[in-house]
Amino acid sequence: MSDMTLSEELQWRGFVNQTTFADLKELDNKQWTFYHGFDASAPSQTVGNLAGMMFDKVFMRHGHKAIILAGGATSLIGDPGGKDSERQLQDEQTIGANVARAEDQLKQIFRGFEFTMVNNLDWTRDMKVLDFLRDIGKHFSMTPLVQRDYIAKRLGEGGAGISYTEFSYTLLQGMDFLHLYDTMGATLQLGGADQWGNCLSGVDLIRRTRGVEAHVMTLPLIINKATGKKFGKSEEGAIWLDPERTSPYKFYQFWLNTDDDSAEDYLKVFTELEKGKIEQVMRDFNQNRNSRVAQKTLAFEVTKLVHGEEQAHRQVHIADAIAAQSLSALGDEELATLRQEMPAAKAAPGDSVAHLLQTVGLASSLTEARRLVAENAVSINGQKSQNESLDEDDFQNGRLLIRRGKAFKDSALVERG
Repeated sequence: MSDMTLSEELQWRGFVNQTTFADLKELDNKQWTFYHGFDASAPSQTVGNLAGMMFDKVFMRHGHKAIILAGGATSLIGDPGGKDSERQLQDEQTIGANVARAEDQLKQIFRGFEFTMVNNLDWTRDMKVLDFLRDIGKHFSMTPLVQRDYIAKRLGEGGAGISYTEFSYTLLQGMDFLHLYDTMGATLQLGGADQWGNCLSGVDLIRRTRGVEAHVMTLPLIINKATGKKFGKSEEGAIWLDPERTSPYKFYQFWLNTDDDSAEDYLKVFTELEKGKIEQVMRDFNQNRNSRVAQKTLAFEVTKLVHGEEQAHRQVHIADAIAAQSLSALGDEELATLRQEMPAAKAAPGDSVAHLLQTVGLASSLTEARRLVAENAVSINGQKSQNESLDEDDFQNGRLLIRRGKAFKDSALVERG
């Protein structure tokens, strides 16, 4: 972003949480080699992880050298941060497969930028325990470690306790920073708010063993303002970057359903749109919030980033058709998407509307279905209908959208059969 320094853009986008810099403008005075580690204990990264990737991309756009670490070793141990109890350990084969998927997703998000991908299993797999204890463990005092919030909570009254395995996680992360300093000149670590303590382990280790000042910067935890909950969770669970776990349709809809108060923050964090563009979008949005232009812009930009521009345009077309309650213009691939994502059935002119409502799950019984029709609570292609049976004109290009009430989730695709 040519009209902003790095420190200014980080502050404007809301990426500044805690840092070891006395003055954030120190970031603007030289080229940094930074590293950011991504956990691989799950089979996919989530939209919560995506915030960290966008944090990294700000540094990349300003010309700084990026080292992206997939935690093949640390994921075998399990990060105790933010956890009330011990993680279930996973085998090396599972973590290895997770690392491969994480690397593919990271490469997709960082495409167009130069960066170095590393895996911390490469320098820990063959390390001897005595070397680790003498070369790394010797430099850590127990006192500050047990006082760290997430460890103190586990060790305190009512806590679940903590194993030496998870306790050692912060030493391993510190060792990563030291290794990347020694081999690639990294002097800055980026991370999430919950990684602050672990990041400091590397700063202390580099200072003690190399006499060099290293730095850390964390981004804030993203919170859904409407729910107060950690960002990236839905009623169905986490929103994954893997299309096999969260379909592009559900992914786009997740962003499209962003609450009004969060839309501007998410545009800054999760897109690369420049300040002027976001300000224009927000002016248009605030003049007419019913247009939902902020959410539409956000959903398109993030879906394009994660799933590609063609998929993003496809989801826009589907969403527009559903909003207009007219499916006549949808193509075969788009109809195939809807069959997977919403209740679907086949019907013909003359079929009972009440029976159709029950078939697609919009009514629990024929009695309820007949009541909904009688109460004018059913719409076909956006038009209220009290007809007891389907008409020829209800089918547009061989399909129709039937809806109970006003909520999009209470809709079903019906194709002529």
